[in-house]
Amino acid sequence: MTKRVSWGVNTVRFFAYLKPKIQKLGSHLSGMVMPNIGAFIAWGIITALFIEDGWLPNADLAKLVGPMITYLLPLLIGFTGGRIVYQTRGGVIGAIATMGVIVGADIPMFLGAMVMGPLGGVCIKYIDKLLDGKVKAGFEMLVNNFTAGIVGVVLAVLALLVIGPTVEGLMKWLADLVNIMMKANLIPLANLFIEPAKILFLNNAINHGVLSPIGVGQVAEHGKSIMFLLEANPGPGLGILLAFVFFGKGAARSTSPGAIIIHFLGGIHEIYFPYCLMRPILLLALIGGGIGGSLTFNIFDAGLRAPASPGSIIAILMMTPSDGANIFAVLAGILVATMISFLIAMPFVKTMKLSQDDLTQATKKVSQLKGKQSNLLSNFENNIHNLACNLNVSSIKVSKIVFACDAGMGSSAMGASILKKKIKEANLNIDVSNCSINNLTESADIVITHRDLTERARSKLPATMHISVENFLKSPKYDELVQSLQQQNSELLSVPQSERTSFESKTDKEILKEENILLNQRVTDKFEAISLAGQILVNNGYVNEEYIKFMLEREKLSSTFMGNFLAIPHGTDEAKMTVLQSGISVIIVPSGVDFGEGNIAKIIMGIAGSEGTHLNILSKIAIICSDDSNIKELLMASSQMQILKILEDVQ
Repeated sequence: MTKRVSWGVNTVRFFAYLKPKIQKLGSHLSGMVMPNIGAFIAWGIITALFIEDGWLPNADLAKLVGPMITYLLPLLIGFTGGRIVYQTRGGVIGAIATMGVIVGADIPMFLGAMVMGPLGGVCIKYIDKLLDGKVKAGFEMLVNNFTAGIVGVVLAVLALLVIGPTVEGLMKWLADLVNIMMKANLIPLANLFIEPAKILFLNNAINHGVLSPIGVGQVAEHGKSIMFLLEANPGPGLGILLAFVFFGKGAARSTSPGAIIIHFLGGIHEIYFPYCLMRPILLLALIGGGIGGSLTFNIFDAGLRAPASPGSIIAILMMTPSDGANIFAVLAGILVATMISFLIAMPFVKTMKLSQDDLTQATKKVSQLKGKQSNLLSNFENNIHNLACNLNVSSIKVSKIVFACDAGMGSSAMGASILKKKIKEANLNIDVSNCSINNLTESADIVITHRDLTERARSKLPATMHISVENFLKSPKYDELVQSLQQQNSELLSVPQSERTSFESKTDKEILKEENILLNQRVTDKFEAISLAGQILVNNGYVNEEYIKFMLEREKLSSTFMGNFLAIPHGTDEAKMTVLQSGISVIIVPSGVDFGEGNIAKIIMGIAGSEGTHLNILSKIAIICSDDSNIKELLMASSQMQILKILEDVQ
């Protein structure tokens, strides 16, 4: 029995170790493919329209099909993979290396490009690091060009002689296995793995790493492939959402019609994941629908000419061969998948007891399953950066806002479209777009990400303002951001000249000083603590008396408790006009004060922010207060000077 328990524990540990590795692989594969989906679609449209049995046969235009799939698409993937690792220089070497696998194989080398692109970036990055500081002045360009050329040659030859033939052999083996499974009608069993993998956000690793390369080979031989339908089939998710439309309750029912439009027409399958995870047994509906749909595809010999990405019914029909039999086969598989998923989900949805918060909690569960839960430090940074953004977004000139997610095509696209509409309605001339985190550039003034991805985005653009959201569809931060941006152009005009002069004369004052700190305080509740923190700011000339009222109003909206015994009360957005200059007050309450839901704060830092001078301070506070030893020192401090010494990096 002991051996069995030990084996079970070790197995759990192994999969716990393996899961983030697989997810990271999926993220990298997605990052290489997603930026080039437009090229895949272009190739798919040309294929669907102009080949011999296409919608509009044209022998001359059909000549584009072969070179695009053989050279263009793998080279784009290889370049993108190298660029992710080492910017443009890595991308160039990745493309050179990819050319080796293209020439070294007789099949489209998508998988080979996914290997050689990042490998090229890693190699040239390592070489540059090795030579850093060892090249004489004036010879940098010469050395850089020759090292790039030499590394490119070595990798291209390696790819031609070794990597290309190896990948080709692997793909042919997988293709033969798929053919055997198709003849035995076993292809539908793949959905036993595909549907749960989608919920775990491993769909990109499966779809772009395995299914698409096999599918491309089948298209070259047969003109279509069922591989492009296995993961893209919207039927299983549609069945789940329809069950909520007819039998759901509360927010789940009211939001499901909109989710159907986004899922079925927009092709963003992530939208139904939270609905499924409200009751994980609904995975059975997804699996059943997926198997039924794939079995139907297999029976009627359905297939697409190219990947349908995103998995929208529109994209799927565009990539379907033009004859009626194929269109019927594809639609039949989607319909069967929808019906089976709906019928299995129906009794479970009918018996679900849902509260208004269940959908929100399920959405959080999706983030947890992504394996990207933030640690204490990143949680502090996310929370405090959000406070900074809410306090003073209008202190920077904003011309471009970017939503970022893993792939740059799913949740970020939804968020961008929603905010873009709000920006337009507010008559603001601001560009709103979306992309993957790997493709973020310094042109972004504000980056918006899911809270579990903000740490990655900030590491990419540390000097840019970042906003974290929990729900891309209904985040209240959108309206807060638009309101702040609307004030950006009018705020200075509404400030009396006398106040502007006073403000300018006070910008050189210290933000945190001894007079701002009170030790060994006792308070009856959090509102007394907040009032005391605000009064310190008033007494020391940082804010007007009215600011305290705004601090109390802000606390009623949501708790400013940050965790680790720290609370950071501050004013609402309307409080900006009462701020004379940035300042921070510190109150130490050794016995603690309840900030709601049993969250005990012993360190209360009142914040007043103006002109963005407090933003870096908030980040540093997060880092300092995420360390338990610093918290202990702050609570044990016997003088204001000791507090200042602990927080000396804040200044």
